[in-house]
Amino acid sequence: MSSIGRASALIGAGTLASRATGLLRSVVLVTALGAAASADSFNVANSLPNAIYMIVSTGILTAVIVPQIVKASRAEDGGRAFISKLFTLGTVILLVVAVVATAFAPLLVRLYAAKFTPAQIDLSTAFAYWCLPQIFFYGMYAMVGETLNARRIFGPYTWAPIVNNIVSIAGFGLFIVLFGSGQKAPTAWTPEMIALIGGSATLGIILQTVVLFLFWKRTGIRIGPDFRWRGMGLGHIGRLAGWTFLMVLVTQLAAIVQSQVQSTASADDQAGQTIALNAGLIFILPYSIIALSIGTPYFTRLSEHVAQDRFDDVPKDVSSSVRSISLLIVLSTAALVASAVPVSRLFTTSQSQAVDAAIVLLAYLVGLIPIGILFTVQRTFYAYNDTRTPFWFTAVQAAVAAALAAASLQLAPEFRTAGVALGQSISILVQVVIATILLRRTVGNLRVRVWMLSLGRYLVAAIPAGALGWLTFLLLGGVDGWTTSSQLLGAVGTVIIGAVVAVVYIAILAALRAPELAPVMSLVRRRIRR
Repeated sequence: MSSIGRASALIGAGTLASRATGLLRSVVLVTALGAAASADSFNVANSLPNAIYMIVSTGILTAVIVPQIVKASRAEDGGRAFISKLFTLGTVILLVVAVVATAFAPLLVRLYAAKFTPAQIDLSTAFAYWCLPQIFFYGMYAMVGETLNARRIFGPYTWAPIVNNIVSIAGFGLFIVLFGSGQKAPTAWTPEMIALIGGSATLGIILQTVVLFLFWKRTGIRIGPDFRWRGMGLGHIGRLAGWTFLMVLVTQLAAIVQSQVQSTASADDQAGQTIALNAGLIFILPYSIIALSIGTPYFTRLSEHVAQDRFDDVPKDVSSSVRSISLLIVLSTAALVASAVPVSRLFTTSQSQAVDAAIVLLAYLVGLIPIGILFTVQRTFYAYNDTRTPFWFTAVQAAVAAALAAASLQLAPEFRTAGVALGQSISILVQVVIATILLRRTVGNLRVRVWMLSLGRYLVAAIPAGALGWLTFLLLGGVDGWTTSSQLLGAVGTVIIGAVVAVVYIAILAALRAPELAPVMSLVRRRIRR
């Protein structure tokens, strides 16, 4: 556990720092653009590189690189030849995709935001030309980062995004100085304004990738261009990546439906893409810090167990990972529910907007505990080189999410984005139930009863902790109090409410003598010291 703990602490600290600066980036962006039509135009354009990159690259990077490099490292050259071929192939694919996607920028914008006004479409397309080249650099960053993870070099991959956030914050801040802050009509944008916002976002991704390359020497692997792809097992890799490609594709098809529904709300000046994006950022923050920091070292170890045929060790590590992640995920859920309004004030420009955004955030939070469990379950399939099964249970999730998003069109415009978020959460819950049942067929006894017993203890502690946190919010003035009067005070109020929830939660778990509490708190203390 010591190696897992050290790696988790390093990943957690880096993820916390990168997510904190990412949150600050969002706050500065909202200050610069507001949270209405123009901000939605930029956020749609800036999300396109992620969407395209995920469709093309995730199958190779997430599901293939770590298990395959762990396996290739047992070769006499330590995996040098395989990694050289893999990087050459990946670079070629990413470059072609980035060029083609940029050429089709107008079509992509309409695909994700058909309900935008013509002015919003034009502005979003102009931003997309600046943002879509990020696909190449996102892909290179992920290839290097996953290789570092496979070689047990966990820190740089999580710390490098800080560079991206700092560059973006500087660029957005310069925009405020030169062009002022607040909402601007889509027709008011000049080429210089577009270049500064779009260029800052892309420059941040480029420098983030460059910084990660500086740590490559730690792998001890010297690589170079190698186009001799025959014999590297492309057939096997293709089968693994193919299923994950399809998995991400169906997820993105669902995302298109969700984005289209959100764009109808944006056209009516209601909570749209920007509110959804920032609420999703708050939602994913504890997942990123907790699930990634604890689960990533476990994923590498699970891959090693499978590569060495130590299958009896898999259920124990799966159970330990799920219970450790869930303890902190449940705490985060209770804290965010209690502080939903003040934390939403961070990325909104008024108290009324904060309430609207809080409704969206609460809808997302329904899925926080399930997605924390899903992290370990899904990656256990990847450790077994099984990408076909995750495709099928993700296809079900995408279908449910798309159907519920479409049903949200029946809601009033002000509730459509929240309806999409709730549909996403329900679909994740369905997904994790199906995935766990299927994983049990592969691994055997997963100790699910132990998970559920632990989750029961966590919920017993979380419900009164969350209630006291909400009471604290009301005592601080509630919706019309000082915690929603500004972004800074919203952050202060969030910290106070979160601290109350955490103290009560931990005290109740200690009274219940939860066996998971001591090792997790020890991990947290090590993380804080580092």
